[in-house]
Amino acid sequence: MQLNIPADEFQLLYQGVAKSVNARSLDGRRINFPANILRPFVSHAGVVGTFAIHFSEENRFLSIEKID
Repeated sequence: MQLNIPADEFQLLYQGVAKSVNARSLDGRRINFPANILRPFVSHAGVVGTFAIHFSEENRFLSIEKID
């Protein structure tokens, strides 16, 4: 999944306004995941890059990795 979330939008997480992210995967599926899993990837520009998110068979978050 490719993300480009500006820092000012991601700031909503820290303010408690945003709790989840809705995005479209590279194959077109819509996914919803907790915004806090992106914290390790926040920079002054926000969250930018291509990510792989891994879920269990029960759709529970397992891990995330930046792939570019």
